[in-house]
Amino acid sequence: MTSISLPIFGQGSQPPEQDGVALAYLPMPEDMATYRMPQLSTQLSLTQLPQAKNAVQQLQQALNAFPLLTAENDLSGLSADNRQFIDELLGEGEVSAICSGSQEIRIQESVLAGVWRLQTLNSERHIVKDTLEVGIIPAQLLHGAFAGMATQIDTHWTELPVGVMNAPPLLAELNAKIADYQPGGEVHTINLSLLPQTEQDLLFLAQRLGTGTVTILSRGYGNCRITATGTAFVWWVQYFNSQDTLILNTLEVSDVPSVACASPEDIADSCQRLQDIMQVYW
Repeated sequence: MTSISLPIFGQGSQPPEQDGVALAYLPMPEDMATYRMPQLSTQLSLTQLPQAKNAVQQLQQALNAFPLLTAENDLSGLSADNRQFIDELLGEGEVSAICSGSQEIRIQESVLAGVWRLQTLNSERHIVKDTLEVGIIPAQLLHGAFAGMATQIDTHWTELPVGVMNAPPLLAELNAKIADYQPGGEVHTINLSLLPQTEQDLLFLAQRLGTGTVTILSRGYGNCRITATGTAFVWWVQYFNSQDTLILNTLEVSDVPSVACASPEDIADSCQRLQDIMQVYW
């Protein structure tokens, strides 16, 4: 039996170029978020926390009933110990959001995918409402992100700013897609990373699209920042690697970008996980 030498490919495996130019490799993400069983304080027990027990029962019912909607699970009146138990049980998942409309609403997905916590803040930034919601995406994001926003992009100008070359055709393309788009319809994506865009082009796009009231951060394999523009159904979606380098820059016409959404399979899995957790603490 003879040994066989296999060729090795990758960084450092190829001879240097004669002109001395080194091939640059894009750094890959190093971390990925995975599910871990919540670590609850040993002194906390559902048998001594009736408010938390009731909240967990309601959450389990909502998970069991999905995709049917259930009554709002209000946590606003929980005592300190009951709230601590719920805080530790839910933890923080991959997706968070800020809605900065007439009221600021903080949204955090729990470690149970598809279980969302929504906290409404008053002008003094005190929490005035604290609720749980089960779903693909919170209704506040689905229905409120573009409330009152423009339904078309203004494409009237007498003279383009210096350096703007490729933005105008993209605005026309977006206007055509927005005009035909219906909620739940086919997603349309424009990959800005693959198109020749100047800094002035990107600034012009941002100015014409306007600024929305919703910002979403999805922390999975790297980070994804999703920003609602001031134009209905248009999202600016940017993917960063673990070195915080922008690796993909897109505009998307959709209800909510899928990278921020849970799936029905995620919610079914969360239903089973909550049952497993409660077997330990119930």
